[in-house]
Amino acid sequence: MPEAAFDWLDQHAEQRHRAGLTRTLRARPRPQDDSVLDLAGNDYLGLTRDPRVTQAAADAALRWGSGATGSRLVSGTTALHTELETELAALCGAEAALVFSSGYTANLAAVTALTGPETLIASDANNHASLIDGCRLSKAHTAIVPHAAPEVLSTLLAEHRERAIAVTESVFSVDGDAAPLAEIAAVCRDGGAGLVVDDAHGLGVLGDGGSGAVAAAGLAGAPDVVITVTLSKALGSQGGAVLGPARVIQHLVENARTFIFDTGLAPASVGAALAALQILRGEPQRPARVRNVAHALAHQLAQAGLRATTPDAAVVSVRAPSPESAVRWAAQCHADGVAVGCFRPPSVPDGISRLRLTARADLTEGQMETAVRVIAENAPAS
Repeated sequence: MPEAAFDWLDQHAEQRHRAGLTRTLRARPRPQDDSVLDLAGNDYLGLTRDPRVTQAAADAALRWGSGATGSRLVSGTTALHTELETELAALCGAEAALVFSSGYTANLAAVTALTGPETLIASDANNHASLIDGCRLSKAHTAIVPHAAPEVLSTLLAEHRERAIAVTESVFSVDGDAAPLAEIAAVCRDGGAGLVVDDAHGLGVLGDGGSGAVAAAGLAGAPDVVITVTLSKALGSQGGAVLGPARVIQHLVENARTFIFDTGLAPASVGAALAALQILRGEPQRPARVRNVAHALAHQLAQAGLRATTPDAAVVSVRAPSPESAVRWAAQCHADGVAVGCFRPPSVPDGISRLRLTARADLTEGQMETAVRVIAENAPAS
């Protein structure tokens, strides 16, 4: 029968179900006025619903249209796009920037366009899926380096003579720990390698004025460092960007397939990101506030007897005994009014399930107390 072509899907679904790894969309889509306290999203600076940001998005759509209408090289570049690229480069201390339709496509572009079959990629074991996919698509020789281990990277680079880049996140998305960027950059320079840093969780949270983890490490404007960011976390919008030396950005314009063949970022998202950058510039206390909230959450969770990580930025994770218990725990928290992230294999590199909490600069003391109480009361027995 024709439907037999996909019978193997049923077997895979059954295997995931038995392992407690079935993924589902929320049974009820998030409503417009959701009363649930959100610690699951990535709205670090609390700007997604800021009236200044949403108004800027609406104004951009009214002026430029609902979509970019084409790829950036054809009709998809507006004055807003170039303004955003200038503002991002200025914030992060980079020579130039290039805006993409998502952080995922920005990572794919940076990794694939700067490598090839003759290149060695040294990729951190805990890197995000977008970086991993970039390594796979590049057809380069990829070596997986143990997590945050510059000494291993040094040995690897010393043993290879081909062109090389190291690829790492600045702040890792599962546990929220920061990479030793200054040490990694020094090792790369000694080995003649470039460095690509995904600063998705550092932009707007770390560095002077939210300039990011790369700037905080003293690497802003470095000629051998390339930065990727997303606009969908601290900046409360959508999209991504690659920042770095002007010659790198020009190379991406001419070679990055996810730039050349993808429709440009919608004007509304560009306008929203620009407004968020302006707010960040005018309210420089926001990055410090979100870091303080993250530390307070981690401290209170630990006092409640839970195994919470010490955050280097805005992400706090709490370990769960099993994938099934993590799913139940998150669901019970949501039923009691607190939304938390639930990370399970294969999304976690160490195979350990956990809840992931993301701090927000606009959380009140009362909201933090409520969140900790709900999470602790619903914690499974270890």
